[in-house]
Amino acid sequence: MKIPRKSGPRAFTLIEVVISSMLMALILTSAYLCLNASIEGRKIVEPRADIFQQARVTMAMLAADLRGACPLPGDSAFLGMQRSLGEVEADNLDFATHNYSPRHPHEGDFCEVSYFVQQDAQSGRCSLWRRRNPALAPDPMSGGRRELIAGDILGVRFEYSDGTDWYDNWGEVQGKAKAENSQRQANNLQGLPEAVRITLMLDTDPGAKPDPQTGKRAVAKPMAFQTVAYLNLAEASQDNAENSGDNATQNSGASTGATQSGGGH
Repeated sequence: MKIPRKSGPRAFTLIEVVISSMLMALILTSAYLCLNASIEGRKIVEPRADIFQQARVTMAMLAADLRGACPLPGDSAFLGMQRSLGEVEADNLDFATHNYSPRHPHEGDFCEVSYFVQQDAQSGRCSLWRRRNPALAPDPMSGGRRELIAGDILGVRFEYSDGTDWYDNWGEVQGKAKAENSQRQANNLQGLPEAVRITLMLDTDPGAKPDPQTGKRAVAKPMAFQTVAYLNLAEASQDNAENSGDNATQNSGASTGATQSGGGH
């Protein structure tokens, strides 16, 4: 006589429970590893993205000012000097530009501009600053307001082209303070350069903490960005300078001729 089977749900066997647990653990481990890798990648990418954005904005600002560059009032039309702050390249620029929108009454589309590097006395970190003065001042190298352009920089280098060669310095240095900080080679480059090559070096790990023993922060290899800005008014400036020189020569010749004529009588 057959015994009837009881109807109802079947339970999992021990082997099925073990296999399902192993599969679940494998899935969770893979998900954790993927999440951890994405978090670590984000930590690496985000600072670099900020560095690229800072470099892009800084280069665009410099290039815009240089494209609209015009001669400074006075003897020095354009000054570019090679400088250093310790081991940091800290070149600076002094020029005028038409890349300026008037913000206050009695202002025009003209502005005296300086780009320079300043080092913080406490942290020792360097930053790039811009000085702008829209008012005509007796000293075109001072006055105005300054603004922070880029922080945590490891070097700024400017090179100048006359259309043939590149130079580390441009223009004649006026003033004792600037002459002491200049390492320029002697040259007779005047007026506006045709182009300026900008090299900006930024810290790849600005959040690195200093070594507790030495007190110094380990600086990683910097990220270097470079671009060339062409000065739109350079040719007109050179033409004006040549015309002024020709007029001065002609006036000098005319004066000499008049003197000789008077001496004959």
